[in-house]
Amino acid sequence: MKDVLTVATTLPVDHQDAALAGRVWRPDVAGPAIVAVRGDQMIDITADVATMSELADRENPAELTRQSQGDVVGGLEEILANTPEATRDTSKPWLLPPIDLQAVKAAGVTFARSMLERVIEEQAKGAPEKADAIRHQIAEKLGGDLRSLKPGSPEALALKQTLIEQDAWSQYLEVGIGEDAEIFTKAQPMSAVGHGMEAGLHPRSIWNNPEPEVVLVVTSDGRIVGATLGNDVNLRDFEGRSALLLSKAKDNNASAAVGPFIRFFDGAFSLDTVRAMEVNLSVTGDDGFEMIGSSSMSEIARDPADLVGELIGKMHQYPDGAILYLGTMFAPTKDRGAPGMGFTHKVGDIVTVTTPSLGRLTNRMTLANEAQPWAFGTRALMHNLAKRGLLT
Repeated sequence: MKDVLTVATTLPVDHQDAALAGRVWRPDVAGPAIVAVRGDQMIDITADVATMSELADRENPAELTRQSQGDVVGGLEEILANTPEATRDTSKPWLLPPIDLQAVKAAGVTFARSMLERVIEEQAKGAPEKADAIRHQIAEKLGGDLRSLKPGSPEALALKQTLIEQDAWSQYLEVGIGEDAEIFTKAQPMSAVGHGMEAGLHPRSIWNNPEPEVVLVVTSDGRIVGATLGNDVNLRDFEGRSALLLSKAKDNNASAAVGPFIRFFDGAFSLDTVRAMEVNLSVTGDDGFEMIGSSSMSEIARDPADLVGELIGKMHQYPDGAILYLGTMFAPTKDRGAPGMGFTHKVGDIVTVTTPSLGRLTNRMTLANEAQPWAFGTRALMHNLAKRGLLT
């Protein structure tokens, strides 16, 4: 992965003007540092903000990221090169995911295309060989283009009633065009993996895929203050067998990838920028397989601000803030093996999610039980910060 773990391939195209913050593991203090990206250097600003959760919650995190003073942890190029687990020198700093205490949440079925694929998974009962035939049947039943249908609108509810009468309704259509969005817990705080790290697949899964997404950074009082990239690793066979297996389909060791950095909102980068993003995906395998795709945020069925409104408010509070995967319209159907079997990952796949204003998130796929175990959690973080005198 060395060719993609460089400054040029990682940072946003306008990184010199961006307020970029992340986290780096510092072996000299046996713990993480909050860093500001300035040029090709990483500046430790942990003395001002002990956690990324705290930085995001400040009144103006972009300004604080730009103005806070601190020591140089190292050059970004060398830290990136030291990040992959297989070649890491543990005596030197490496990159971490750019989040810590925030709740890791995700919005599901937010694009018409992925909504239809979820319906297909449900009817295929997790069997990939049935998907292609069901895909054609579903298209015939629904008819028309659902991209312009606003969830919860009178038109959407009328379609719902028609499909119920035709015995064609689905729980995925319910959250795709119904009144309530699907907001679920993707992973536990502190458990995500970052740029250059391995991402995990459940070893029993035979039908799975990457989900390239924009991830919003949300404060404890519900403000949207920044964004990053995410790969919501998804097991289509597990969820297809039963929606009650969503947690097993979504939350496994190393299955939530986020990064490379948080870009905080300012005059040049805002939620409107997010609304217009094109998120691109590439998968390259050791077997020579290649796949590319994209997801256009302009086609999202529910506005990002509305999704955050369902995430946090009087019904749900997150005192440490949250991040929210916004969902994807990308649902791969390209055959990798036998005709009609569609796409599934193989160990060693290199998955890259990219968009110009957020940079690039790259991960190598492995099995969840073979990925580096998650060992440094909230309790360890608190002990480490207290030992360093950073808790007040």
